[in-house]
Amino acid sequence: MDFNHYLTELSTSIQSIPSSDDFRFNYNIPEFRHLIEELTKKSQSMLNKIGSSDHIWGPGSSFPADIDDAYEWIVNANDDVLELVNEVVDEFHRVLKEQDMEEGKDGFFKIKKGKKGIGYFGDDGNETKPKVSFHVHTLRKPQYHYNLAVDNSNQPFEHVWLEKSEDGERFIHPLEKLSVIDFVDKDIENLVPVKPPPMECTPFMLVEEVKGLKELAAKLSSVDEFAVDLEHNQYRSFQGLTCLMQISTRTEDFIVDTLKLRDHVGTHLRDVFKDPTKKKVLHGADRDIVWLQRDFGIYVCNMFDTGQFPY
Repeated sequence: MDFNHYLTELSTSIQSIPSSDDFRFNYNIPEFRHLIEELTKKSQSMLNKIGSSDHIWGPGSSFPADIDDAYEWIVNANDDVLELVNEVVDEFHRVLKEQDMEEGKDGFFKIKKGKKGIGYFGDDGNETKPKVSFHVHTLRKPQYHYNLAVDNSNQPFEHVWLEKSEDGERFIHPLEKLSVIDFVDKDIENLVPVKPPPMECTPFMLVEEVKGLKELAAKLSSVDEFAVDLEHNQYRSFQGLTCLMQISTRTEDFIVDTLKLRDHVGTHLRDVFKDPTKKKVLHGADRDIVWLQRDFGIYVCNMFDTGQFPY
């Protein structure tokens, strides 16, 4: 929400309205009265947008009803926004200074002259300084390129894709009928670590089509365990997008293009992820679990997190 935009529009509109006796005189004119009523509706709409901000400013900070308090509220809100912008700009310049970079005439940030950075060599063998773009405006957002419906509302995450009870009154979680005991390994003293095969001997499959996704689901259905990792990107998207899924069994590696297959991943992989008889191995999966549920409606049952295990 662009508070400065709303505040500027309100300020500009107010300055154009006559005051005191001139206002009362002009208000008797139907055309003027109609414009004032329209301006009132528009202003009230702007104030409502500014005021519905508990999720931004914190609970109990809603737009006040009293006009005097409302004015002070807007001033403080505007100050907070500008202060936040200043902090972001200061942080950006601090990072540039630490990396000895400066903005060039072409809009790219470059290593300062006389400073040595990471070497890049051209075809002629001479070292060149890399160009680093802070923002590549020519790149299309992936949600536009792949026609993805992205929910960027600033609301708490809500679970979806759960089955409903027979009476349709409540959702049933996949783990509801299971206990912790169902996920405890038995006879672990006799387990022998199994080393993975060499990378050059491990088959790899890039999954970019639904056909490949079906093949992956079939292979995961035949194993007792598999490892999972996600790559998530929040650049140019408020809530972010899961752009890559990496899956490995004991004998094969898979990379799923979840941008191309976003609408199909959950349909074909939901059952194997939900199957409590199959162990899923992840590392630091706090965010991965949310991304799987949010983007694909996938629930993970029977997970081992190597980032949580106390070595």
